[in-house]
Order: sequence, then C-alpha cells, then structure tokens
Amino acid sequence: MEELEHTCPHPRTTLTEPAIFARETSCDCEAPHEKLSIAQARQGTPVDRPVRVYADGIFDLFHSGHARALMQAKNLFPNTYLIVGVCSDDLTHKYKGFTVMTEQERYEALRHCRYVDEVLRDAPWTLTPDFLEKHKIDFVAHDDIPYSSVGTEDVYKHIKEAGMFVPTQRTEGISTSDLITRIVRDYDVYARRNLQRGYTAKELNVSYINEKKYRLQNQVDRMKEKVRTVEEKSKHFVYRVEEKSHDLIQKWEEKSREFIGNFLELFGPDGTWKQVFQERSGRMLSYAMSPRESPCNSPPRELSPLRSPSPSSPPTRWHNARPSPPTSPKGASASISSMSEGDEDEK
Repeated sequence: MEELEHTCPHPRTTLTEPAIFARETSCDCEAPHEKLSIAQARQGTPVDRPVRVYADGIFDLFHSGHARALMQAKNLFPNTYLIVGVCSDDLTHKYKGFTVMTEQERYEALRHCRYVDEVLRDAPWTLTPDFLEKHKIDFVAHDDIPYSSVGTEDVYKHIKEAGMFVPTQRTEGISTSDLITRIVRDYDVYARRNLQRGYTAKELNVSYINEKKYRLQNQVDRMKEKVRTVEEKSKHFVYRVEEKSHDLIQKWEEKSREFIGNFLELFGPDGTWKQVFQERSGRMLSYAMSPRESPCNSPPRELSPLRSPSPSSPPTRWHNARPSPPTSPKGASASISSMSEGDEDEK
C-alpha cells in the first residue's frame, strides 16, 4: 500500500497579505492524521506537517489582550498552523449579548493579525468531535478559566478531558467588557466629543435637551481653554518682565557702584582732585612769595642831578644799586611805599 504524503497548508511566511478564510474544509490532505500528544508536539513532531491549533472567540473591539492570546497560541509548538474561529452575530447575540462590531468587521480584524494563518467564519459555539475531525485540529488553545454557557459549567470540559486543550494566559487590565465600561462610564464625554466632530444628535441617539446641554458644555470648555491659554501667556509675559527688570536693576547697581567709585577716586580724601588742588595752591603761593625779576636787557636808570647821595649811604652808583628782596609780602608793600614817598620828595 502506497503511503500518502501530507498536503496540509503550512504557516504563512509573509506578512504582506492578510490570512486566508477557511473553506468548507481547510485541510484537503488525505494522509492519515494521527493523534499527537502535547509532549510530542513540543518536540517538533511530526516533521512532515505542522501542528494545527484552533482558537475561537468573539473578538469584539479587537484589542491587545486578544492579540497576546493568539501570539501565545501561535508559539505553543515549533511549527504551528493557527486557525481562529469567529462566531457570527446571530450566535453571539443569542448566547452572549450584543456586539459593537459586526461579524464582517470582526472577521477582517482577525485576518490582519500577524499570528493568524486562517480565519474560520461562523464558528460553532461548542466544539464537537465531528468539527475537530473535519478540520483536522490537533489542539485547542484558550485561557484556563471555566467558560460557562449553554447550560454547561465549561464548554471546553470535554476538550480538556480528551487531552487536546492547551491553556493560554489572559492579559490583565484589558478586555472588551472593560472598554465598553469605560465608554458607558464617560458617555457624556464621548457624546460631546462626537457632536463636536460633526455627528448629529440623531446619529448619537441624543435627545434635544441633552444635545443643547452638550453643546453648551463644549462652548464653556472652549472658553476655559481660551482663558487658560491667556493665563499661560500672561504668566510668560510677567516672567519675562520680571527677568528684564532684574537685569536692568542689576545693570543699574553695577553702573551706580562704578559711578560712586569714580567719584570717590576723584573727590575723596585722597582723590585726584585734592592732589591737583594742592599742587595749584602751592604754585600760586610760591608765585606770590617771590616777585618777578627785571629783565636783564632793560636800560639802567640814571641818577637825577637834583638828588645827591646821602652822606651815610655808601658811595655806590644808582644804576648799580639793587634793593634787597623783601622777606614777606608785607615787607614788599612797605618798600614800594617808601620808594613812592622818595620820588615825591624829589619832585
């Protein structure tokens, strides 16, 4: 009997195209699909085909928690082909509740996740042996928390008992329910946001009164923002004025100290002006104390014929006689007076 080769699709090696959609059966391989244990799959066997891992969910408001779960499922084994089942709107609304995104939007979101090799649309709520056999699924990946639904405590209980369940870890702090809770909690904020962006009150299902209230709040917020902007600009202006005034005061103080230093250097007790004044006073006093001498080339004065020399005076000629210099300013004035009187007597 001729042994058949495996023709199972392999994991995609390019990220430039989205994942494919599953057909009626995503694996047309006719080779026998032997059952694997988790230990065998982690060792990299079988070598002739990938390990087919299935992960299902709603994936509404696809977020990082969903992506991290799929990343873990993709990296469970060395050679993993990841099939992601997405439940339809009808099935989800029946068993879980209303969704924000439509099924087509959710399908497309999964196709563009880098870890996904194939997307199975209209996935079943519970996994039957026939479904697992039809799609040649080796293991099912999901978080280990019991998922109660459809009257059972855990829809993955029979998968776990069959040894086909591989747990993944949930990402704390992020879930679809958390995102919806944020929107509901801050409903007014998001309603005002969308009104401001051009959505109508009818599109947002907002009453006439609430629409006016939200628009008034938006105007108040804009006014507050303008006031806040003016305050920031005013603070910046005041800061610049203070900085400039500080610089001016500092420069004024420096100039004042320089002016005072120059003044003291010029007019202080030991200043330059005092030294100049003392030098000028000394020269003026010495000038007053010593009269000017006659020029050497002035003609000699002849003796008058009517005046005879005194008998007591020594016999010297008149033009050779020079009075002795006075010893003080008073003496000089007295000698000048006596000479004037003598001239009058001669006349």
